[in-house]
This record gives sequence, structure tokens and C-alpha cells, in this order.
Amino acid sequence: MNILSVGAVTRYIRALFDQDGTLADVLVRGEISNFKRHYSGHCYFTLKDSEATLRAVMFRGRAQLVRFEPKDGMKVVAGGQISVFERDGQYQLYVDQLIPEGVGELSLAFAQLKDKLAAEGLFDDDRKRPLPLLPGAVGIVTSPTGAAVRDVITVAKRRHPGVQLILVPVQVQGPEAPGQIVQAIKTLNRLRQTDVIIVGRGGGSMEELWAFNDEAVVRAIAASAIPVVSAVGHQTDYTLADFAADRRAATPSQAAELVVPDVRELDKYVRTLSGMLETHARGLLAAGRRRLDQCLASRLFAKPELLFAVKRQTVDIYIQRLEQALRTTVTARQHRFRVAAEKLAMLDPLAVLARGYSITRTPDGRVVRRAAGVEAGQFLEVVLGQGRLDVQVIWAEEEYDSGKKGPRAGRMF
Repeated sequence: MNILSVGAVTRYIRALFDQDGTLADVLVRGEISNFKRHYSGHCYFTLKDSEATLRAVMFRGRAQLVRFEPKDGMKVVAGGQISVFERDGQYQLYVDQLIPEGVGELSLAFAQLKDKLAAEGLFDDDRKRPLPLLPGAVGIVTSPTGAAVRDVITVAKRRHPGVQLILVPVQVQGPEAPGQIVQAIKTLNRLRQTDVIIVGRGGGSMEELWAFNDEAVVRAIAASAIPVVSAVGHQTDYTLADFAADRRAATPSQAAELVVPDVRELDKYVRTLSGMLETHARGLLAAGRRRLDQCLASRLFAKPELLFAVKRQTVDIYIQRLEQALRTTVTARQHRFRVAAEKLAMLDPLAVLARGYSITRTPDGRVVRRAAGVEAGQFLEVVLGQGRLDVQVIWAEEEYDSGKKGPRAGRMF
């Protein structure tokens, strides 16, 4: 038999709880006791009845969605998951929703569906689109015989007689209503003849308004490519259609006021903007005239050459500097050239020949440097400062002394 730690046993028990489908989504009826709202926003309490007690916790994200203030002694229905809190080895209910008992089955269904669709992001504010400023056509999805359609038409035509209203008649309560509302929204989106859609009806009980809490209707409103205004005629409570719509109106009349602009107010607004524009334009023209007058009266405008006088003087100074720099550079280069030419002249062999010297070479081009290097009768080439000689060797003296006269030792060929 294996020996398990307390933690291992507790984790095993928790795994059993988490694998139980019944405990994963359960509704528990009981009386609240020991309710405490922590500073973090989490709520801790106990559910009890005559037979047992059950610890419960509702985290801040869920607790802030509760529309009432839970109190000790209040009977409620709590929905959530039962699991084990490992630290204390205690099983407890992790509450996702809390509903006062006696609210009814519709309220419970409303809360459950609301949480489901909210989790999918259908009610997020970043999905909401602005309504068109001046719609050319307005689609109306409502009953053709109810007060809602008359209110919308009356208010819309009073505010803007030229607006086009397209009514798609539907039932607004009863089992057929959700399907007809969904189909009407899809039809208006397919035809693309309207700029905004009003979906709604007059007031009524929760049961009468339930078509606008239907999941298919809510999804159709959220999926509409055309902005939708929910106009269910009730002041205090919301339907799920209100959460999914781009704008919510308390009544159909208010929806018409939101959607259809008042042409008289628009005309007044346009006139105001036109006056502001004219005033601004006149101000710009006056400022331009003053600027022009100042330019015409300025000394530079009367004598524009003054504008270039300083620039011309600056250019002259730069030209003088450039000329001086060029002269200095040329002088230095000329001096360097003369020095190099003198050095080259000193090394030039032709200059040496011009002073009376010559170069003696054999026919194959070798320079003769010693008398011993020639043979009897050999022809040589003598290069002078001006011209050349072809000679034949008849006498050679290996050592030459310019101070002695008469025959000297040597070879005769």
C-alpha cells in the first residue's frame, strides 16, 4: 500500500471533483450567511439550508456583475462549479452567477444567456459602431400595427421629411417572433438599401419582451454589417438586444431622434459653420492685405538692389580670397617645378656630353669603360654632345697621364 502525502490526497480528491460533470455546472439553492466582501472585490459566504452548509466564493470579475447587494439571510440560487480548495482541504462552490430566489425561470435564463454571450465578446464596447450622421434610408424592424412604428414614423418625418423609411414587418412577441426578427435583419443586410436599422417594439412585461432576449436575435444584431439601434419600449430594464446593439434607445421615439437628424438644427449648424468660415476667411484676407502693404512700404521692396548689396560685397571678398589662394598655390607649384627641373638637368647625360665628354660603345651597345676591353681593329661608336663618330681602334693606353708628353706605354694594333 502506498503512503500518500496530505497534498497528494487532496489533489487526487480535487481531480475527482473536477472530472464530475454534474459538479462542473451546478445550481444550488440556499440561504446566505457570513457574507464578506473582501477589499480585493472577491466575495466569501456560506450557503445553508436545514440539512447542511456549503462554503462559496465569488471572484471579483463575477461579483461586479451582480445587480443586487447580497446580504445574510437572503435566499438565492447560486450557479457555478464545486471543487476543492487544496490549502484547507475543503470543497466549496466557485460561484459564477447569483440570483435572488423567486425571480423566476426567465430571469435565470436571462442571466445565464447574458453571461454566455458576454464571454464571447458580443457585448464589448469596441464592437460598437457610430451611427451615420445623415442617413439616406432607415430600416425599421417592428410590428406594422403597433404604436412603435407610428412613433418612429412621426418623429422621423418631423425631424427630416426627406428621409426614406423602409419597414420590414415582423411579430414582436410569441414563438414566431425571434425567427421573423432574425430574418428581417438579414434581409436588410442583404439588400444594402439602408444606412441604419431600428429594431424594437413598445413596452410590456418580461414575457412579452422575451423575443428580444432570444439568442438568435441577439446574435443577428451583433452580426449585422449595418449599425443597429435597439428600441424596446422600456425605461429601466434592459434586454439582451440592448447589449448587442450599437446604440440603445429607451423608446422607439427616442430611437428615431438618435437616428434621424433634425434638418432645422442641421441648417442652423451649417449656417453657423458658414459664418465662422466666412469670418475666418475675412480675417486671413485682412492679415494678407496688411502683410502686403507692409511689403510694399518696405525699403527693400522699393529698392530691391539693397537686398543684394551685402551679398555682393561678401561675394567680392570671397573672390579676392580665392584669387589670393590661387596665386599662392601657383607660386608654390612653380618653385617646386624649377627645383625639380634643375635636379633633372644635373642628372641629364646629354648635358654632360655638351661639356666635351663623349660615350664610347661597341656595336652591340656595350659602353667601353677600359682600354683593355677593346681588341685590335675593333670598330666603336663615339657619341658626342652633337653627333656621333664610327672609329676603329689602332692604339690603346691602359693608363693615361695628361701631364706627360711623347710616346707612352700602351698597345698598338
